[in-house]
Amino acid sequence: MTRQEFLNLIKDKKLMFLDGATGTNLMKEGLPAGACTEEWILNNPDVIRKLQKSYVDSGSDIIYAPTFTGNRIKLINFGLEDKIKEINTRLVKLGKESAGNNALVAGDITMTGRQLKPMGDLEFEELIDVYKEQIEILVEAGCDILVVETMMSLQECRAALIAAKEVSDIAVIVTLTFEGDGRTLFGTDAKTAAIVMESLGAAAVGANCGTGPDNMVSIIADMASVTNIPIIAKPNAGLPVVTEDGSTEYDMDCDTFVAEMEKLLKAGASIIGGCCGTTPAYIKGIHDKYKDYDIATDILQYGDGTVFSRKTEGVRFLTSERKTVAFSLDDPFMIVGERINPTGKKKLQAELREGKLDMVCDFVSQQEEDGASILDVNVGMSGIDEKQMMSDVLDEIIPLTSLPLCIDTSDENTMEMALRKYPGRALINSISLEKDKAERFLPLAKKYGAMFIALPVGPKGLPGSLKEKHEFIDTLCQKAYEAGLSKEDIVVDGLVATIGANPDAALETLSTISYCKENGLATICGLSNISFGLPQRAFINAAFLTMAIANGLTMAICNPSQELLVNSAFASDLLRHKEEADLRYIERMNRYDGMNVQVVSVPKGQKLITDGSAGKISNGVDGSASKDNTSKPANSLDEPADLVTEFYNKIKNDVMKGSKRSIEKDTLDAVAAGCAPKTILNDYLMPAINEVGDLFDKGKYFLPQLIASAEAMKLSIAKLEPLLNENDTEGAKDKDTIVIATVHGDIHDIGKNLVALMLKNHGFNVIDLGKDVPSEKIVDTAIAEDAKIICLSALMTTTMQEMKNVVKISKEKNCKAKILIGGAVVTEDYAWEIGADGYSSDAANCVVVVKNIIKNI
Repeated sequence: MTRQEFLNLIKDKKLMFLDGATGTNLMKEGLPAGACTEEWILNNPDVIRKLQKSYVDSGSDIIYAPTFTGNRIKLINFGLEDKIKEINTRLVKLGKESAGNNALVAGDITMTGRQLKPMGDLEFEELIDVYKEQIEILVEAGCDILVVETMMSLQECRAALIAAKEVSDIAVIVTLTFEGDGRTLFGTDAKTAAIVMESLGAAAVGANCGTGPDNMVSIIADMASVTNIPIIAKPNAGLPVVTEDGSTEYDMDCDTFVAEMEKLLKAGASIIGGCCGTTPAYIKGIHDKYKDYDIATDILQYGDGTVFSRKTEGVRFLTSERKTVAFSLDDPFMIVGERINPTGKKKLQAELREGKLDMVCDFVSQQEEDGASILDVNVGMSGIDEKQMMSDVLDEIIPLTSLPLCIDTSDENTMEMALRKYPGRALINSISLEKDKAERFLPLAKKYGAMFIALPVGPKGLPGSLKEKHEFIDTLCQKAYEAGLSKEDIVVDGLVATIGANPDAALETLSTISYCKENGLATICGLSNISFGLPQRAFINAAFLTMAIANGLTMAICNPSQELLVNSAFASDLLRHKEEADLRYIERMNRYDGMNVQVVSVPKGQKLITDGSAGKISNGVDGSASKDNTSKPANSLDEPADLVTEFYNKIKNDVMKGSKRSIEKDTLDAVAAGCAPKTILNDYLMPAINEVGDLFDKGKYFLPQLIASAEAMKLSIAKLEPLLNENDTEGAKDKDTIVIATVHGDIHDIGKNLVALMLKNHGFNVIDLGKDVPSEKIVDTAIAEDAKIICLSALMTTTMQEMKNVVKISKEKNCKAKILIGGAVVTEDYAWEIGADGYSSDAANCVVVVKNIIKNI
């Protein structure tokens, strides 16, 4: 079934029902923890037939073939990778037998358990190939659609969708799992996830697992507010709890679950089912109650009753992995930061040739701080491999910024590589009519869900007249529509010429901007050309920008640190009464000390003038500053800088930014300059990583940044350790020991690895036993190593029960180590129910909990 066929089907049905849980129901039928689920099912086919037949009889329109962990990477853990085709084919066949002609069968795909670079060792292209292999088998086996579910990484969702596109035209639906803060483990919010999935061609998007229906409402509503495709809701039956007999159940009964699902329908869901803890009875309950439900198509509701509409025409979206920038033609003006471009920057060119990216990283943070909404990335220059350099730059800056990127290259291969690996919705800079560029680049925009800048340059070059320029724009737009793109995917370049050569250049560009605005097209321009060859160019640029904004300019590529230019833009929005322009203007002006009103005494007959610097008041006569109102800055340039403090702060900044490229050198330079290793560790590295942890807890930093900072700190400590041990030979022996492991049957280890790294950085002796570790081995190791604490991780409901087994064995063997548990499916209540000594919600919190436990031992 193709995407369009699936969309037509749900349009006719209006509401579709999925199945319920598979794993938790199979466990009740004897599936042992740690077993390969696919293999066990094939050895017990009647169990899955009975379960899936019950779902179909209960009203499921779609059932999931039990191929959830049927990819090569997962099967390698059980030595079954050579049977991948047999396993997936037989499991789809079982699903088809259960469904008959009464339901569709979805080939089920999920995360592999290995992490993508830079957090893991898995290359993006390797992951795509892994998904391709399984998808080809599933399609050949006869599944009707594909479902990519229980995803925590937006980039892995993208890999699965790209893989599906490249081997089939089958419809793909996608659901992600969100944490309590409304973001995935990797920091992606629901709106961003939905936008990226729709732009890449998903037939439906939504959420599954992680929570009950009551706590999923805002996620579903956020997705519905930014997309036009169907929204999926497949929540758990509440939260897991341990019953008196020791088994794990979920705390939301069938009647409550059914009643709560109405909130998800009101929030925009039109494909509903159940995840962990739900049974055929739950599916029958929602089917019987809502099969004739009148689905709202216009006005929807958040859980608090707030009303909203589905995605409205004219709204555009660009995203990174962690943030969405939404804009329409009447929204405030936006800046596309231009500085990551070696043209005319000899120092940057030299660094790129050396493979250094320090300036690039500085430009990222500086432009974001100065108010850029989007960052243009261009590395085109002689003497380098542009494709490889673009790849390296993306790897470096994607974790650094939440701003969407504008990929700026004329090389087709470089562009495809960048769009392929960028974990968001990018802007292409640019596509024109020259040298068949439209025919080569428009399919890339469509395939990877990107927006693009339409540059009105024809086959023979620049347009000869204003009329021809507009004809080029119309032709480019028509080609885009034919490629499957929409008006909202296009940003037209006004093509600024210099008034030194053409006195009408500004007027022609303003006319083009107005023309595009009248035709519902967003616009962009590069400003610097307008004043080329003229004196005091900043004034011309600023005046031209305000005129362009008045004519409808959407965004401009410029340097956001150019104060006159940017401040003029903010003031223009304010004068045009654009939404929240007053707040934006005031916020920006607050960066100037001169905006702080000061009460001063002015001599009679003299005029009070502020010069824009803190406390400086001109007497209006000779322009000199009043001595009574000026003070010398503490770090004035004419005072010698404290080089030692400068080195200390540089290392702290490296940790805050996760600067793995520079922290080793900075650490060694600091030591050579006289910085004490112990002071570096205790007074700079430790506070920095603690601050990173606080920012993570507050939702200002996300998992990629947390990992990058922890890895950077690890590199610094590796340089300091030999020096620290020289002066403190006993200190290393006195480190408290912690044993950490992912429990038996669970092969997910990203959370565990990060916890281990953070604990090591905080000075603990960490023994990492890896993943899928037998309970006996965990306890025996803790006893042998006289560990203070055992840290356990589990990511799946089918394996979290092994935590209770570790607690049981620990007590039986009189192990003195305290037991701390955590993981995506684990709750604090569950920790107390199984007799654990503590619970941690994330890696940063784990350090705090561990220290508190050890303090009280």
